[in-house]
Amino acid sequence: MQKVIVTGAAGRMGSTNVRLVVNDSELELVGAVERKGFEPIDAGIPANIGEIGIKIVDDIWKLKDIDADVIIDFTMPEATMRNLEFAVEKKVNMVIGTTGLSEEDLNKIKEASNKIAIIQSPNMSVGVNVLFKISKIVAQVLGDDYDVEIVEAHHRFKKDAPSGTAVKLGQIIAEALGRDYKKVAKFERRGIIGERTKEEIGMQTLRAGDIVGDHTVMFGGIGERIELTHRAHNRENFARGAIRAAKWLKGKNIGLYNMFDVLDLN
Repeated sequence: MQKVIVTGAAGRMGSTNVRLVVNDSELELVGAVERKGFEPIDAGIPANIGEIGIKIVDDIWKLKDIDADVIIDFTMPEATMRNLEFAVEKKVNMVIGTTGLSEEDLNKIKEASNKIAIIQSPNMSVGVNVLFKISKIVAQVLGDDYDVEIVEAHHRFKKDAPSGTAVKLGQIIAEALGRDYKKVAKFERRGIIGERTKEEIGMQTLRAGDIVGDHTVMFGGIGERIELTHRAHNRENFARGAIRAAKWLKGKNIGLYNMFDVLDLN
C-alpha cells in the first residue's frame, strides 16, 4: 500500500487526485495540503466524495510526523519547490505535474533526484505522452522539408503560457530536427514580418472559457500537411496518469524519471 500526500488538494487537479487516490485499493491518502491560510476542511469535500477523515492543512510541514511514500504535486512553481524541500528532508518520493517551472526550478528537481525518486512531467496524460512520442517520430521522418507549428488552448484561468505541454512538444521536435528550441521558438507574429524561416517552430497560445487542454502539432509541407491533435475532455486523464506514476515509483531507486519511463516509451 502506497501512502500518498496530495498537494493543491482543493484545486481542480488536486481534488481529482484526492478522489482517485481514495478510490484506489493500492493507495492510501495520508495527507492533503493547500495554500497558506486555507481554511482546514475535510479533503473529501472539494473532491465531492464526502468526508474521509483527512483534513487539508495549509503548510506541508504540518505533516512532518506523518509516514508517507509519495507526494503528488500539481501546484505552482513556488509551492512545488517548497514541497520538494519537504520531500528531500523526509525522504518521500514525488510525482511533479506542475507547469511553468523555470530552469532554476528544474535544476533543483534534478539535484533533489540524487536523494529521492522523482517523476517530473509537464503532462501526466497517457495520450499526451503518446503524442510526444509520435511527434518525435514524425519530425525525424519529415525532416526540414515541413514547417512546424504548435497551437495550444486552455481555460481562461491558466496562468502560464505557452503551456508546459506545448513547450515540451517544441523541445522534443526541435531536438529531433537538430535545432536549439530556445533559438527557433517563435511566440508571436504581427505586422510585416517577412517570410517564415525554415528553422522556426511556431508556438501559438489560446485562452478561453473552460477549455481543459487542446494541443495540435502541424507539419506543413508543400501540397499537404499533417496535424496531430490531443484534446482533454476533463482533468481525470491527467490525474489517472499521476496515479499510475505514483504506483510505478514503488520500489524504484533514487533518480529523475518521466512519463516515458512509466509508459515504457523510451
